[in-house]
Amino acid sequence: MGFYQRARGLKWIALIGAALMMAACAKNPAAEGIAGGYGAGGAAPPGSQQEFTTTVGDRVFFSTDSSELSQTAQATLNKQARWLQQYSHYHVTIQGNADERGTREYNFALGARRASIVKEYLVARGIAPSRIGTISFGKERPVAVCNDISCWSQNRRAVTVLGGNQS
Repeated sequence: MGFYQRARGLKWIALIGAALMMAACAKNPAAEGIAGGYGAGGAAPPGSQQEFTTTVGDRVFFSTDSSELSQTAQATLNKQARWLQQYSHYHVTIQGNADERGTREYNFALGARRASIVKEYLVARGIAPSRIGTISFGKERPVAVCNDISCWSQNRRAVTVLGGNQS
């Protein structure tokens, strides 16, 4: 077999391999709805973790060196409070986080203040304090890692994590 025939054969193998990889990566919405446990049309079931995360929002963000809630954060927390009132069997843990700048100790304290302010906000909107725990991870659990404002802003957050039926 000559060089050009081998090259053409390799070209077909490459094309078939690429087509198989693309097919494997393609999502089948109908199958995903069945296998993923989602309701009709791919919507998350009411009262589920998926609904909370995608519809309500499970996190709020903070400015540098701040535990003050922005209007956007307050809007998200208002939605969280309404959802938690409707699905009262959930307990939640508020995880406070900070970006990588500053000392480990300072960022643990900042994360704790952020988690605490979120808890206070939810309690003020009618969620029982006994349903809400807090923890600070400081800068130990970044969601984005780089030396840039785009990463730091994603890491300055408080995340509301749903727990199970603990009532």
